Amino acid sequence: MKTKTLKQIFFLSLVVLLWSCSEEVDQVPLEANSSAPQQISNLQVENLKGKAKLTYTLPDDEDLLYIKANYTLPTGREMEVKASYYQNSMLLEGFTGNEDVEVEVVAVNRSEVASAPVTVTVNPLQSPIFDVYNSLDVGEAFGGIFVNAENPERMDIAILILTKNEQGEYVTDPNSIYTSTDIINGRLRGLDTLAQDFGFTVRDRWLNYTDTLESTITPLFEEAIPKSNYGDLRLPNDAPGHNSTPKSGMWDGNNWDWPRCYLTQGNFIEDTHITSFDIGVLTKLSRIVIWDYPEYYDGGNGSGREYFYNVCMKELKIYGSAELEPTGDLSEWTLLGSYEEVKPSGLPYGQSNNEDFETANSGFSWDIDPNAPPMRYIRIEMIDNWAGTYAMGIAELQVYGNSNL
Repeated sequence: MKTKTLKQIFFLSLVVLLWSCSEEVDQVPLEANSSAPQQISNLQVENLKGKAKLTYTLPDDEDLLYIKANYTLPTGREMEVKASYYQNSMLLEGFTGNEDVEVEVVAVNRSEVASAPVTVTVNPLQSPIFDVYNSLDVGEAFGGIFVNAENPERMDIAILILTKNEQGEYVTDPNSIYTSTDIINGRLRGLDTLAQDFGFTVRDRWLNYTDTLESTITPLFEEAIPKSNYGDLRLPNDAPGHNSTPKSGMWDGNNWDWPRCYLTQGNFIEDTHITSFDIGVLTKLSRIVIWDYPEYYDGGNGSGREYFYNVCMKELKIYGSAELEPTGDLSEWTLLGSYEEVKPSGLPYGQSNNEDFETANSGFSWDIDPNAPPMRYIRIEMIDNWAGTYAMGIAELQVYGNSNL
């Protein structure tokens, strides 16, 4: 009898528990103050590029929680911005500029009761996307096109590259440029050497667009020089290599794993570190793509690997020669270009974002002086690395050009 009674009690308790859990709990404010707060006062507007800054005096209300602004962009998108009661200003964004936009601002208490609105008209200056658009410089590149622009406000933008489909309509190329860096040097590669019509437009994250720049561009011919032809070359003033990394690590097709890379010895104390190699065939060079070695690092962007760090090259020079010059005297070699890596985010050393990682992980494409004669032998001179030390690291490289001379 006792056992049966305990079972009944357990069953009833379980039913009550399940019934209680199935009930929906209404989400209501913890406080219940139905009195609307006072309005903000002394509302001032500062019109900025694509933005408007509102400054105001908060109401004297101990129950105040936040200030809220509502407005509608010219695109029809409705916007809501909230600011804490700890501050007396807020930033409104998403405008194309040079248009009057009405904004309603209310104070809200802890019971989510709003004050009567204060209405103000903002007229932001022209959005930075138009500065980017006006700075666009596009044209032919080896194997594709180049897209250069300036983005001094470091605004999150997209430069959409438009190509024509079979119906002659512009469509967005999936390899368009998405960035927040200030100096934009974009490339679209892998194109045939035929004249093509392109369009270029700038878009922000609120889906505001500029006009479209149209241009007919004929990409220049280039081919990837087969890595099977590459070979080691050691000259008297080359830096000695790290004991674990053979020179062939620069062209083994692996740009990620240790020791499938090439490092020079860090205890080789010289102002510059040089490494040399043979591409196996006389070539009119167009560019050399270099992938830095991604160092193991717990900080940065959280990926566990870091570019723009340690032995990754920051400044370098590339030299070439048609005939092998055995002494290593750089004055006997042709300087093909001087280069500097630029971190897109501009973040301090040891810090990076996803754009930094993707930029470096895609490889740095260093264009060769188009007036340079054909070359077979290449030397890479590191002027400085990101740590300011001596060693240089290269995970992989690929030479491009035209060997059909």
